[in-house]
Amino acid sequence: MSSRTVIRSGLVITASDEIHADVLIEDGRIVALAATGTPAAESWTAEKTIDATGKYVIPGGVDAHTHMELPFGGTFASDTFETGTRAAAWGGTTTIVDFAVQSVGHSLREGLDAWNAKADGQCAIDYAFHMIVSDVNQETLKEMDLLVEEGVTSFKQFMAYPGVFYSDDGQILRAMQRSAENGGLIMMHAENGIAIDVLVEQALARGETDPRFHGEVRKALLEAEATHRAIKLAQVAGAPLYVVHVSAQEAVAELTRARDEGLNVFGETCPQYLFLSTDNLAEPDFEGSKYVCSTPLRPKEHQAALWRGLRTNDLQVVSTDHCPFCFVGQKELGRGDFSKIPNGLPGVENRMDLLHQAVVDGHISRRRWIEIACATPARMFGLYPKKGTIAPGADADIVIYDPHAEQVMSAETHHMNVDYSAYEGKRVTGQVETVLSRGEPVITEREFTGRAGHGVYTPRSTCQYLL
Repeated sequence: MSSRTVIRSGLVITASDEIHADVLIEDGRIVALAATGTPAAESWTAEKTIDATGKYVIPGGVDAHTHMELPFGGTFASDTFETGTRAAAWGGTTTIVDFAVQSVGHSLREGLDAWNAKADGQCAIDYAFHMIVSDVNQETLKEMDLLVEEGVTSFKQFMAYPGVFYSDDGQILRAMQRSAENGGLIMMHAENGIAIDVLVEQALARGETDPRFHGEVRKALLEAEATHRAIKLAQVAGAPLYVVHVSAQEAVAELTRARDEGLNVFGETCPQYLFLSTDNLAEPDFEGSKYVCSTPLRPKEHQAALWRGLRTNDLQVVSTDHCPFCFVGQKELGRGDFSKIPNGLPGVENRMDLLHQAVVDGHISRRRWIEIACATPARMFGLYPKKGTIAPGADADIVIYDPHAEQVMSAETHHMNVDYSAYEGKRVTGQVETVLSRGEPVITEREFTGRAGHGVYTPRSTCQYLL
């Protein structure tokens, strides 16, 4: 039995178009769009009709950077795949790309199998994986080829966290050379971790233990230096490069210069860098620990460069780097030593709303909102046009969005499994009303109607965004 749904009378917004149109869905896919009120649209019949009058009809968000259940600093990220994907749906995100982790001394396959086991049967929305490569050797390089063939087409490396995830320049170059051959995309955490560790040691020796010093030792210049170095290594390897969680104006300048040279270099930023700052890290009574993440929050003056980068397409994607740790019992591990505070912020539920607020505030256009939150992450990571747009043949991952509703962000009302909100008390305009994942209602008029296990693993093609 086929099932049909029609969404009537909304403003359909994609990265390229805005049109008052009806959308016809059959068996989980979008089969047609037609201008509202036209004979074509009026002729459609369906078992279910959703009235989107006065609302936006947008593609489900694609969050290409999440860490559910990530082990870090002796604890685990507090969202499971079940709680995290449910919260994502509440926020209008219908696909996440999480990170499977290779541990040093183990194979990529072991890491991928472990993350598949964590997610299998748990997710409310569709999901895919990147692979964190912590141990580059001949076997790992061969495995990269196999993973690309299987649809795991991006590999994250770290210039930070010596002794945990860190790769040196030689390991990075070898992985980049391999990705140049197999079509994979290297994602880089670009901070000079060796130098940062020296600064951490010196700060602690001076008795500088509060959360704000986390931001002071992880200097913007060391993000810029690592970004520059990653770009040059990618250039030597002839490989594309995607720099994750860009936070500093100096790092944006490095990306801009590379793109002006015509290189396949891309940048992602996150809502925390656009809306929060070192003022939050300096909050008294250890409250600043709630905002410890890496790359760190920067002084407010960096925000203008990030918004400009998003408008000029020197930054292409906004993801969350969602990696929540509760204040009580987890962030508190770093009382008296900021270097022991688990690094990460909750945000998977907040991204689409915060970026809509950016539309309201005049930072970006409505279409750019959809481009940086839906279409480009789908293209960057080989999910387009199955994900990230509203077009015939695409999965019916659709959000009915009320652009006039007002809400106050709060830990009391969010659905992420964490005891604080990074945006506590922030007023925003715009709210998700209904969410469809492959045509199935996951959120129905602000009620959760989904289920664990609806979300399916989604293999990806190689990057579709190359110059």
